[in-house]
Amino acid sequence: MSQSDNRTRRKRRIRKKVNGTTERPRLSVFRTARHIYAQVIDDVQGATLVATSTLAKDVRDQVGEVDKTAAAKLVGAAIAKACADKGIEKVVFDRNGFIYHGRIRALAEAAREAGLSF
Repeated sequence: MSQSDNRTRRKRRIRKKVNGTTERPRLSVFRTARHIYAQVIDDVQGATLVATSTLAKDVRDQVGEVDKTAAAKLVGAAIAKACADKGIEKVVFDRNGFIYHGRIRALAEAAREAGLSF
């Protein structure tokens, strides 16, 4: 099996257990070799409430020449700030099949430090 097949299997296994509600939406994280994306999803309504990434205008200006882990921290802080603006305080974390270390962990810890609880 390829690496992406393994991630897809892990993702399916996680999504059986992790579900976003209106009171506690799901913070889903996706990463590529260059960028990292985060969105807060209400699975009951099937709607994305808040989304940001390293490509978003406010984050892209700050990213500049920093490394990818520092960029993930910026995205984590930005998603927490956007959630606070929408009145979202608690979320469930969906690592989307990625192993919890490196950029995924940096984003999660930055979001927690910025006031998001999960």
